[in-house]
Amino acid sequence: MDTGKVLIIEDESKIADVVKSYLQREGFSVTAVLTGEAGIREIKNGYDLVILDLKLPDIDGETVCKMIRDVTDIPVIMLTAKSSEDDRVKGLSLGADDYVVKPFSARELTARVKAHLRRSKRDDKKELSFNNGLLIIDTQSREVRKNGQRVALTNTEFRVLLSLAERPNVIFSRLQLINIVQGIDFDGFDRVVDVHIKNIRHKIEDALKKTVFIETVYGVGYKFTGEPDR
Repeated sequence: MDTGKVLIIEDESKIADVVKSYLQREGFSVTAVLTGEAGIREIKNGYDLVILDLKLPDIDGETVCKMIRDVTDIPVIMLTAKSSEDDRVKGLSLGADDYVVKPFSARELTARVKAHLRRSKRDDKKELSFNNGLLIIDTQSREVRKNGQRVALTNTEFRVLLSLAERPNVIFSRLQLINIVQGIDFDGFDRVVDVHIKNIRHKIEDALKKTVFIETVYGVGYKFTGEPDR
């Protein structure tokens, strides 16, 4: 029984074949393509997650990620040989949900795929409303609306926002958010959370210098300051 559809965009066929084999063994339906252009065409067929190499022969992975984000908010896991913190931050800023550095363990990558899909399919069947309906978080459809307009968040951005919004005015450290969102074994760093918070603020705040929903607690972390509707 299939546990989800995964698209691999990777020009190194040996890597793609190994990852595909591991995922298929776990019950995933997997398609692998070798170019960014092929990946962009294929994404329209509907997938639950994308594994995206940043160094592609035709279109760079950053551009492919942006184009994927134009049509879907499914989890995107980037593969790259670049391991610096700045490179990771750049990738996450483009809308990726996770970042795996080559060489990597196919078993670990498979575990990350399963973890992202478990979180993206969570079904709490409730709606959270704040500031007289200004911001609504539907945890069943995983949809966020501001002033009645849908806000396009990545799965990771949604999980960060929901984690904060479920406990208004509770301060979360960056480490707590990393553990909540990515799991205790995630090899993360503070700036990962900062990047996701920045992306969320751009999408839900009217004026970034005067925040309404997410407040920075300097030296500690972040808290959600929206007023729950009763």
